[in-house]
Amino acid sequence: MTDQSPAPLPVEADIALIQRIIPHRYPFLLVDKVRDIVPFKSCIGIKNVTMNEQVFQGHFPGMPIFPGVMIIEAMAQTSGILVGLSVDLIDKNAKVFFMSVDGVKFRRKVVPGDVMELHVVAVRGGGKVWKFEGRAMVNGELACEATFSAMFDLPKA
Repeated sequence: MTDQSPAPLPVEADIALIQRIIPHRYPFLLVDKVRDIVPFKSCIGIKNVTMNEQVFQGHFPGMPIFPGVMIIEAMAQTSGILVGLSVDLIDKNAKVFFMSVDGVKFRRKVVPGDVMELHVVAVRGGGKVWKFEGRAMVNGELACEATFSAMFDLPKA
């Protein structure tokens, strides 16, 4: 008799696995890796900010600053990966839709060369609607914080 228990969920997701969970692609895929995954609870996304980002052509010439809305989007994508792994959305073509963003505060500029750590914690979830707290950190400094919710268009069983 063989053990039929499911394989343990990964504690890390590389770019190949990320692309199997969320539909975002270049130039709007804003998470390079996810680590410290605790299913249904939390994880940390990694975004390597480089001068090669298309957004720096216009934001701002001579003073490249990663846009705040893209920091929030990167936190949201990280939360989508957390949910995708938690409820097995790998290769299921699920979609995620923002429902709300609250309490956003920007504390520090994010510039080329920075590595953003996107700390997300699931505050409420389990079905279609989830709520998260997110913090974007650079070198241990808080760059952005927000509370946000999203609806997951889950595939029919």
